[in-house]
Amino acid sequence: MQKVNTIRNTLVALGCLGFFMARAQQRPNVILIYSDDQGAVDLNCYGAKDLVTPHIDQLARSGIRFSQFYAAPVCSPSRASLLTGLDAQRAGLPGNAGANIDSKVGMPGDRYTMAEMFKDAGYHTAHIGKWHLGYQPEMSPNAQGFEYSFGHLVGCIDNYSHFFYWNGPNRHDLYRNGKEVFYPGEYFPDLMVKEAGAFMQKNLKHPFFLYFAINMPHYPYQGDPKWLQYYRDKGVAYPRDLYAAFVSTLDDKIGLLLDKVKELGLTDNTIIIFQSDNGYSTEERAHFGGGSAGIYRGAKACLFEGGIRVPSLISWPGKIAKDEWRDQMAVNTDWLPTLAELCNIKLDAAKLDGKSLVPVLNSAKAASLHEEGYCWAFKKMWAARKGKWKLLGNPDDTSKKGILTEKDRLFLVNLETDPGEMHNLASEYPEIVKTLTTQYQQWEMHNKSN
Repeated sequence: MQKVNTIRNTLVALGCLGFFMARAQQRPNVILIYSDDQGAVDLNCYGAKDLVTPHIDQLARSGIRFSQFYAAPVCSPSRASLLTGLDAQRAGLPGNAGANIDSKVGMPGDRYTMAEMFKDAGYHTAHIGKWHLGYQPEMSPNAQGFEYSFGHLVGCIDNYSHFFYWNGPNRHDLYRNGKEVFYPGEYFPDLMVKEAGAFMQKNLKHPFFLYFAINMPHYPYQGDPKWLQYYRDKGVAYPRDLYAAFVSTLDDKIGLLLDKVKELGLTDNTIIIFQSDNGYSTEERAHFGGGSAGIYRGAKACLFEGGIRVPSLISWPGKIAKDEWRDQMAVNTDWLPTLAELCNIKLDAAKLDGKSLVPVLNSAKAASLHEEGYCWAFKKMWAARKGKWKLLGNPDDTSKKGILTEKDRLFLVNLETDPGEMHNLASEYPEIVKTLTTQYQQWEMHNKSN
């Protein structure tokens, strides 16, 4: 009798386990693709006429695109705010992480991340690609909620040698779960696709979160030779030809990733987000340009629209609309609470800076989630936006589209009538300047107290 009861209890336990496993698998998988230094309009689906990006374009048509989506102006703050749902200042990384191995500049280990949220909810989690959030053990991907990690810790590497070479002696920078690994001569984006495919294959019966932080089109521009030849044959001028080849190579690799999702039968149960981390680069190692922000002024490392307005889209077949636009303002801090709601994960979002975009995804007529305004700060620059108005303090224009004088230390624009931010209206609307200045000051105080 005791044996029968034991068997019965075991069967009940197994039944319960199966029930919970079934419920767990009902939750969608999540793939978050984060491109690197990609200009605001550098996709066909965002208006580029000289680029070939069919795979991302198709992904966009399968979901919803945002016309006013924002991030931080450089790599590390953007990634910190994405993963924490907090402004970069509150995430603890207002500037880029340190480049030296012994640097302690990075995202503090006590920040609760998107990966930790998914892991706590029973998901398997992986980071593949660029990290750039700090070198110290408590700042590493594995310490921040990622059960599996493959990629580089610094801001950029050579895609074939996997060496960081920004300054000082060259050093190798490729790790799997904290252990240095070597794949000399193998193209890093191909390694990323291979690693991602293996991770998804391993988790066919378990919900997963994959942070696919691809390091393209960040310099060094190392596009596929077929694309380099293609753009030169088309007469695309330097350095646009180098950048364009790298963007099309990026699109190819994302196409391979999407093909793997389809091959594994995961398409209908997988939320896919694509976003750039910030605007295109005008740094020397980026050949002083190549990317485009279209009509928008600014580029990476400034707070004009070209530095912080980025392409961003979300796809979930059968669950959200397809081939639609949303014009409401949104920010990368919004992804964490959005994914929590879409995946039915309990999250105390009250102290986050991001807000769930689900109402906006459900209706193009929904109210903007950031009616109270939003602020950014980087180095000595700051910006406050509310509605159509945006005020920049101590602005810099890394795109060099116009001249800034001492009179422009406070630069007010109406984004509805002047989306290119070429006309300073500060002297004409002093009350709006005062309102937005107060908004920024209150935001700054909030950051210091939290």
